[in-house]
Amino acid sequence: MPRQPRSFRVEAVILKHSDFGEADRLLSIFTRQRGKLRAIAKGARKMRSRKAGHIEPFTHVSLQLATGRNLYIVTQAEAIDTFSSLREDLVRVGYASYVVEILDKFTYDEEENAPLFRLLIKTLSRLSQDHEPELVVRYYDIRLLDLLGFRPELHKCVVSEAEIKPEDQFFSAALGGVVSPQHGKALEGAVPISIEALKYLRHFQRSSYKDATRAKIAPQVQRELEIVMQHYVTYLLERGLNTPSFLRRVRREREES
Repeated sequence: MPRQPRSFRVEAVILKHSDFGEADRLLSIFTRQRGKLRAIAKGARKMRSRKAGHIEPFTHVSLQLATGRNLYIVTQAEAIDTFSSLREDLVRVGYASYVVEILDKFTYDEEENAPLFRLLIKTLSRLSQDHEPELVVRYYDIRLLDLLGFRPELHKCVVSEAEIKPEDQFFSAALGGVVSPQHGKALEGAVPISIEALKYLRHFQRSSYKDATRAKIAPQVQRELEIVMQHYVTYLLERGLNTPSFLRRVRREREES
């Protein structure tokens, strides 16, 4: 097998960072070339560090990495896009945090997925622009599930395989899709889903983002879509996410202000 180069460049998004040692930062990054990696940015917490402003969460960055004993080492960092307008809105920060958390939880180290990287970049860009954040994130959910092999069945009952009728249904995370009322009422763990919410999920599943943005979703349906998607994601991950509770809090504070 050819030897891996000791130094290489990647295009990446900073998913998260944490303090490491006295002056370093431990980074979790998702790269176009190699998937998710962990790296150390030495001295990044020092006042005069040139790397500090380029390795904040959600930043699209070009990194030069060196192979260390246990972790990669960031030797150069240059921001491509900081998505600065996103950071000016706490609600959009919450949605961006959700976007990177769900990707982080679903992916493994050194597992390349260039389409998922492109989806991540496009989603952060949309959140930093004047796009409806709830729609951006629900479209992201559906596309991410597709790319990871967890595409939900939204047209046929996953129990009977019969075509879904135009009426309120149920959704089973365990079975990976929609369940007719006949079977869903007695199915443990199935959650209700209105026919309107189901139509939007189908629309996102078959449409380009441009076409998806034509949807005008009522607030109560947005909340329903959020509940169904988080129900499915939590089941697949076998654990809850941290960001939804933060999102609910900042949205509630905005509504009350």
